Amino acid sequence: MTARADTPAPPPGMLVTGHFHKGPRYTTYREHGTRDWLLVHTLSGHGRFGHAAGEFITQPGDLVLVRPGVLHDYGTARGHRHWEPLWAHFIPRPGWLPWLDWPEVAPGIHHLALRGHEAAPRLARRFHDVIRLNAGPSRQREALALNALEEILLWCDLVNPHRDTAGLDSRIRRSLDFICERFAEPINVARIAADCGLSPSRFAHLFRAQTGETPQRYLELQRLNRARQLLEFTQEPVTAIARAVGFENPFYFTLRFKRHGGASPRAWRQRRKREGG
Repeated sequence: MTARADTPAPPPGMLVTGHFHKGPRYTTYREHGTRDWLLVHTLSGHGRFGHAAGEFITQPGDLVLVRPGVLHDYGTARGHRHWEPLWAHFIPRPGWLPWLDWPEVAPGIHHLALRGHEAAPRLARRFHDVIRLNAGPSRQREALALNALEEILLWCDLVNPHRDTAGLDSRIRRSLDFICERFAEPINVARIAADCGLSPSRFAHLFRAQTGETPQRYLELQRLNRARQLLEFTQEPVTAIARAVGFENPFYFTLRFKRHGGASPRAWRQRRKREGG
């Protein structure tokens, strides 16, 4: 049997991108893969990714991630007339590696199914941005495109079933976003529940069942975490920080901060200065 010839690999670089419209005979084969990672997002049609135990067929909305050194045997799926993928060969920044632990369909070939998911349109638009920015005239084009790719990987990490929040009810995920975006406002459980389309009692029960925390405690923790950042990295007075993170009463803020952190805001700030200096 004649050995298959390898398809030429993309030129080396931090990021190489493209958008294909391929017919039924399109195929790529690289026995030893490439030295970078390959991310492929199927927009329409069906692709195939071969591996030692068979092949995996992609649907519109699927993302496939192939690790370095893993066989590249992909193309338009047999029996289908076209495949439209967006693709990116990339070398990940060190901080990205924990986000690349997706479910495997075969050793070194990972898959996320986003068809019908609320994040799918955002990811497709951002992938188009990666390709557009990477081909643009700016001298910062690669850095801008890598930033857009980083956003894609962050969104993928949010829906990755290996992650703690991936299995949460969509209404609870929405409430977490709502709290993190608006914790500085005078919000309460009733307002958060209304944003999720739930009654306050049903929301509070579902939130605690899925997160292990009450909504009130989660909200307070977000406020106190932000307060620690402001105490450490700004010179704002404690009363101003209390208001900035949603506590109308500075005295109550001090009580809650001390209860969670074991020291008053002023004492905590002084201690951080000593530790840092």
